[in-house]
Amino acid sequence: MYEQEKIKPYRNEGEKTKQVEAMFDNIAPTYDKLNHRLSWNIDKYWRNKAIRILEAYKPQLLLDIATGTGDFALLAARRLSQCHVTGADISEGMMAIGKQKAEAMGLKEQVSFERQDCTALSYPADTFDAVIAAFGIRNFQDLEKGLSEMWRVLKPGGLFCVLELTHPVTFPMKQLFRIYSHTVLPIYGRIISRDTNAYSYLTKTIEAFPQGETMVDILKNIGFHKAEFKRLTFGICTLYTAIK
Repeated sequence: MYEQEKIKPYRNEGEKTKQVEAMFDNIAPTYDKLNHRLSWNIDKYWRNKAIRILEAYKPQLLLDIATGTGDFALLAARRLSQCHVTGADISEGMMAIGKQKAEAMGLKEQVSFERQDCTALSYPADTFDAVIAAFGIRNFQDLEKGLSEMWRVLKPGGLFCVLELTHPVTFPMKQLFRIYSHTVLPIYGRIISRDTNAYSYLTKTIEAFPQGETMVDILKNIGFHKAEFKRLTFGICTLYTAIK
């Protein structure tokens, strides 16, 4: 068991998946505002970086795991011609926001949202040309099971492309990020979202999540090849790519 799998948003009893679902339903109305403000909108740059990699593969069917409010899915639909994107998540509250955004952007036909347990997907094997995720896989109750499901539904030769928040490993960003993530992030998040646990949980899972070479080894053990990682913005975010 990986350390972040033991971390739950709330201290009460109950499985992590249910608690994560409740947390994201709670913070859904303020999630986009907080996400962009707390990252100074750099999260948009990270997603665009991933999309540039996806463009070379020209996927027709794309699955966005832990889609949340659909930012990654909607960007992919706009940038990748003739691509249908399925956004999968356990939080109906988050996806409701995503559906509103898709309609407002005229992308309702290109992007669909479906409630899925990302560690037990309902899709057949070898369905999607690419599987993506942004800032969601560290919430899996079982990391290897979730990654194995992503591998299973991906077509042979398909692209795995994941962005995840990570803690920087070099001075002084390591120290600065620790200060920021333990003060500004949870306090501001608590004020805006009115959830006293959500953004403290975020910090704890970032620190506990396996990253870099460790994550690449996990992907290879699952069956992916050409697994690579690239640290972005001094290591605050890491981009992982691999091929089935």
